[in-house]
Amino acid sequence: MSDVPGTLPASTADRTFGARIGDYATSVFGVAAAEAQKLAHDPWEVAMRAIQPVLWLLLFGEVMARVRGISSDNLGYLDFLSAGILAQSVLFVAIFYGISAIWERDLGVLHRYLVSPAPRSALVIGKALSASVRGLAQAVVVYVTALVIGVELNLNPVAMLGVVALIALGSGLFSTLSLIIACLVKTRERFMGIGQVMTMPIFFASNAIYPLDLMPPWLRVVARFNPLTYEVDGLRSLMLRGGASVFGLPNDFLVLAVIFAALVAIAARMYPRMAV
Repeated sequence: MSDVPGTLPASTADRTFGARIGDYATSVFGVAAAEAQKLAHDPWEVAMRAIQPVLWLLLFGEVMARVRGISSDNLGYLDFLSAGILAQSVLFVAIFYGISAIWERDLGVLHRYLVSPAPRSALVIGKALSASVRGLAQAVVVYVTALVIGVELNLNPVAMLGVVALIALGSGLFSTLSLIIACLVKTRERFMGIGQVMTMPIFFASNAIYPLDLMPPWLRVVARFNPLTYEVDGLRSLMLRGGASVFGLPNDFLVLAVIFAALVAIAARMYPRMAV
């Protein structure tokens, strides 16, 4: 028993804290599982989304590989491009993820989420986790295509786990940004317009299809504030034989994690306003 009056025994306090952590994790995975079931019931979505990265690698990549000086010194252009296209395909899936929140509001699902005891941040992280599942499905497509066209992939299990972690962070980051946008605009039509406007600048103002050294100085500055740049940088380091990180792999993870945490905090405050 505790010696201090009015306090719980240490073992009881520990169990209470552990129970809270367990409840939080259950809420996160419950939301993620519900979202992932939608993907399982609609495999055609994965198939259709696989077309774009395949076309980028087979058409754009094969053509641009004939242009000298466009990639880094130690990588061929197809190798260089493959990490960028993986990040791009994850971005394109995640940035439109917020539209599902608008559908949920219209169907009444959002209200059921909000009256549940689950913390709002757990709902947001659960949705981000489910977006990561979709991102990993894209990764399988890109990896298979890259192997077919002869990209020198690093298949070391530790490196591949790092790739999974980066995809999860990138998917979570951009899907949470998408959720924030959905909370602001609240209509599918406005959301689709904003999503389409955002994707191209984020993609082209990054190092996905050309190195930072080829950019004009002003674009290089913009790219350094673009989270996709750090995701691509980390993917090149982990995904490719001979790949290296420009910013340092720990910095890539740190930047993405900090931005993701900030976006989760914002989204958790804004998510209930969608129901208004």
